[in-house]
Amino acid sequence: MDNIKTITVNRKAYHDYHIVESYEAGLALKGSEIKSIRMGRVNIKDAYAKVEKGELWLHNSHISAYQAGGFDTHEPDRKRKLLMHRNQIAMLDEKAGQKGLTVIPLRLYIKGGIAKLELGLGRGKKMYDKRDAIARRETEREVERAMKTRSKKVH
Repeated sequence: MDNIKTITVNRKAYHDYHIVESYEAGLALKGSEIKSIRMGRVNIKDAYAKVEKGELWLHNSHISAYQAGGFDTHEPDRKRKLLMHRNQIAMLDEKAGQKGLTVIPLRLYIKGGIAKLELGLGRGKKMYDKRDAIARRETEREVERAMKTRSKKVH
């Protein structure tokens, strides 16, 4: 079994989207980028993936410059190529073409020494959906608290 180390999770994606499906993609990176990723200096909060000319690209991701990289380091906000099979990219493009679906990065992790990105096919939540989720979470917390205090009184 491969050793998987999660670097970052896009919590905003789970808040703003209903995730329908998820996929795994590799990233085409420069040497200084993978070193920065291993140090955890990456942000995928506002990132999204888009198919352009049959290739999948990651936009709006930020990988900080590697401090020990010298003068020839990478540009932090450049678009990065995502690596998937051609038929997977075509299927993802077709599904994303449906009304309201977007390809969002959910999680960046290192698997077997290689950086991978978990992509989610998501449908945007409406404001009332977000309020619903928050209310449900609050209710669950209150129930947990009540159960804990009740179990302490019993003992």
